[in-house]
Amino acid sequence: MPKETPGDVAAFAARSIAAGSKSFAAAARLFDRETRERVMMLYAWCRHCDDVVDGQEGGRGRVASSLTPVERIEGLRRDTHAALDGRLAELDPAFHALAAVAGRANLSPALLDEHLAGFADDVAGCRYRTLDELMVYCWRVAGVVGVMMAGIMGARDEGVLDRAADLGLAFQLTNIARDVVEDAAEGRVYLPLDWLAEEGVSPADLADPRHAANIARLRARLVAAAEPYYASARIGVDALPRRSAWAIATAERVYRRIGLKLTAAGEAAGDRRISTTKGEKFGAIAGAGWTALRFRDYGGSERDPALWRRPALG
Repeated sequence: MPKETPGDVAAFAARSIAAGSKSFAAAARLFDRETRERVMMLYAWCRHCDDVVDGQEGGRGRVASSLTPVERIEGLRRDTHAALDGRLAELDPAFHALAAVAGRANLSPALLDEHLAGFADDVAGCRYRTLDELMVYCWRVAGVVGVMMAGIMGARDEGVLDRAADLGLAFQLTNIARDVVEDAAEGRVYLPLDWLAEEGVSPADLADPRHAANIARLRARLVAAAEPYYASARIGVDALPRRSAWAIATAERVYRRIGLKLTAAGEAAGDRRISTTKGEKFGAIAGAGWTALRFRDYGGSERDPALWRRPALG
């Protein structure tokens, strides 16, 4: 098989992000060229893993439906470690992208394994009794990505990485709030089970429009739970290079806006997919630009000790 050139890898990563997330692709344009390329490479690996676990992609466009989800995850873990070791022959371009960025961005095998553990949680159909249990899942699927992204942007300070994780946690809580009904219809329930008990509803009730009022309260509660993590993440933005700060502050404003719109929509939030308008996105870009350009002083301020804290991975 021909060796992937750096140009091939960069082009593959750009195609992957363009096909997978228009919103993220737009925010990525705000990074400087080198950071944008590295961010896209990490995204390509994350997206490939998601597709493989879903049975959509088996590498080089092959369908992996003959494998069980658990076998797919094990294959991803094996290929990920092979890529980190430089054993790239026969691997999907997503792993070439990962190898290209891993060394330069200090992406540890433990972080990558933790992200794969999040896919394993989904495959196992895990449900979460409490918000603290849910936060472990949010860390694996999104918080760890925040830490890796911050590494790409040059962050090494543990306090900054904590706040990068906070942004990922907030994003995932917002995603869960937005997709409560859609997820429940497919048998996926992420809301804490003790919250459901307090509302007097079962997991099956989340897909039932007769419980729209309960769902609206649960959704608003999850959005409120995300707020202190957004606030913590905003402090960390000041430690990033200006172009990176612009991109991340834009993403924070857009996602937080989605959460606020979910709460404002109440019961109607289940009738349509809540998103931001072009005007709201442009407003986020402009506001984030001011955040990046103004005088910034991170100063290593103490993070709220009441917030859930990412685990030490050794």
